[in-house]
Amino acid sequence: MTRRRAGLVALLGAALLAFAAEPVAAQPSASTSVEQIWNLNNNLLYVAIPITVLVEGILIYTVWRFRNREEPLPTMENRRLEITWTVATAVILLFVGIASYQVMASPFVTAESTNQADLQTEEVEHIEVEAYRYGWTFYYNGSSFDQGTDVTSTETLRLPANQEVNLRVTSTDWLHAFHVPSLGLKADAFPGQYNQLRTVPTETGSYQLYCAEYCGSGHSEMLGTVEVMPQDEYDQWIQDQQSSSSGNETSDNSTADNSTSGNATATPTPTPA
Repeated sequence: MTRRRAGLVALLGAALLAFAAEPVAAQPSASTSVEQIWNLNNNLLYVAIPITVLVEGILIYTVWRFRNREEPLPTMENRRLEITWTVATAVILLFVGIASYQVMASPFVTAESTNQADLQTEEVEHIEVEAYRYGWTFYYNGSSFDQGTDVTSTETLRLPANQEVNLRVTSTDWLHAFHVPSLGLKADAFPGQYNQLRTVPTETGSYQLYCAEYCGSGHSEMLGTVEVMPQDEYDQWIQDQQSSSSGNETSDNSTADNSTSGNATATPTPTPA
């Protein structure tokens, strides 16, 4: 096999491998978080494919070229070749390190430890995620923490599409982990501490939520759903929940007032002795 033929075979193998990997790389981006993660995966994949083809091509060529030689000859020193692959390896590792750091250091990918005071001035949708054995409670706080909506839900987390969302993840008992793979979200839930996740959901629909940290006998059943809704539907849902809460409070107060009034009427007037 001539060098030209070996080069053509290696080039053809790289094209076929890239064609086979393209469907894997073309993943839907349901949020800005998962989009950044897949962009990193694609960049690393495009670097890894040529290297894989080159190494495997050299291996196949060597096996074929020297298949009939019973006693191998010692490798001859080639300083130029050694310098070349050392520099090439350093460049590749530098590229991988920089590309990975840019993504992993992003607040839209990696959870950050935070507290409530850090978030009061941000104009984003704030939601607190509270894990417990074995379920989830979500507290919706509107546009900022100083204007809370007093809206809660369990098991189903609702998010507005195409708006930045800030999730504060915590736990009431012991260690859990909030994980929504399709949205690229994952954060540990510690008792008394908060981990912050930022994202912008871009595709409406339902996504699987589960606990990614073993937390006891009910761990496998600690599931939930993330429902990404259009902004107008999300706002309407918040208003409906507020109206429902206000109605319940009014009904409770009216019942209490009637009960008090009835008791006062039924109280007998003491007769002078």
